[in-house]
Amino acid sequence: MSRLEKLIKELCPNGVEYKELNSVCKFQNGFAFKSGLFVEDGLAILRITNIFDGKLSEDGYVYFNPNNYKENLEKYLVKQGDIVIAMSGATTGKIGYNYSKNQYYLNQRVGMFVPNKSKLNPRYLYHWLSGQSNDILRISSGNGAQPNLSSIKMMQFEIPVPPIEVQCEIARILDNFTELTAELTAELTARKKQYEYYRDELLKFDTSVPKVKLKDIAMNIYRGSGIKREQITETGIPCVRYGEIYTTYNTWFDTCVSHTILEDISNPKYFEYGDILFAITGESVEDIAKSVAYIGNEKCLAGGDIVVLKHNQEPRYLAHVLSTYEARQQKSKGKIKSKVVHSSVPAIEEIEIPLPNIEIQKKYADVLDNFEIICNDLNIGLPKEIELRQKQYEFYRNCLLTFAETGNIIQT
Repeated sequence: MSRLEKLIKELCPNGVEYKELNSVCKFQNGFAFKSGLFVEDGLAILRITNIFDGKLSEDGYVYFNPNNYKENLEKYLVKQGDIVIAMSGATTGKIGYNYSKNQYYLNQRVGMFVPNKSKLNPRYLYHWLSGQSNDILRISSGNGAQPNLSSIKMMQFEIPVPPIEVQCEIARILDNFTELTAELTAELTARKKQYEYYRDELLKFDTSVPKVKLKDIAMNIYRGSGIKREQITETGIPCVRYGEIYTTYNTWFDTCVSHTILEDISNPKYFEYGDILFAITGESVEDIAKSVAYIGNEKCLAGGDIVVLKHNQEPRYLAHVLSTYEARQQKSKGKIKSKVVHSSVPAIEEIEIPLPNIEIQKKYADVLDNFEIICNDLNIGLPKEIELRQKQYEFYRNCLLTFAETGNIIQT
């Protein structure tokens, strides 16, 4: 008999009570920091863009001077061990845990869970919340690509609340899974940085290769047309919404994850094989105008805040060269840190890239594709191992956090 089974048999043999989250945990909404008062150095502000993969980012923060505010901001302080959630935008519902000793202040559209630690173990709560992503998204509302999450509805979710000792043991077991996944992810991150360095060096040409602006190779360049979140369907015409360029697609793709009904779109804008898509609205200067090439065979719809570039070059080469550090610097040039960052067709047109002949473009694209596959392909190497470990974690999380009326967990 495992330690967990012994604890359950001893402490809750007759079942585990489910309680509304608001009865064992408080919720703190963020503060409306003014973007005009952001400074280069000071106290860090935690924004929705700083939450990803269950943790907080190491960089990409903006800062404020507390002397610029009269309010007492202590209740917005995120300390080590605190749990936060993105309340809107492309990252809606993402859960983050502050593993570091760094402290941050909650920006608006970010919320923090404050558990009653005598009733709810924070790591147990974190694992439980991680398993509620679908339900959390289901209660979000809003049009377009900016859904909003209701903290009132979310805090009405029912959570199983076994004795603290049981919670701690469940958290310990699940932490073992996440620690292994974190080690593999760190190794993969190092590999991706190596790939990015290799790609950038490979695409640094001498003066024999001409540099051109995108407007010089554009056969056509235009904005997409708005596709609302509620207009996304399981079937219909394939489409891409701008948030998906940030969250779903890598350098190039051949199949859309979303569809819509053509008749519901008042002013459809199409893209097809070879076109480059730019997301011209984003939540950080560093990632604005992320681009991706489409190499599929279907004719698809481009959503609002997407710019479509038509050309007669090798699309995979353009996708790689537009992902380099030099290209990203041009995309972010002149942009100001704010809640929402925008680019435009004129700004996209001015991006300058090296452009060898089409045959050289294809050779470079093939080499970089192979390297990227090693980093990202879910069927090989570290990505496959991480995916399997994640599925294993999710399986055990669901088992350990699903208590039958008898008080016994579902057997694994």
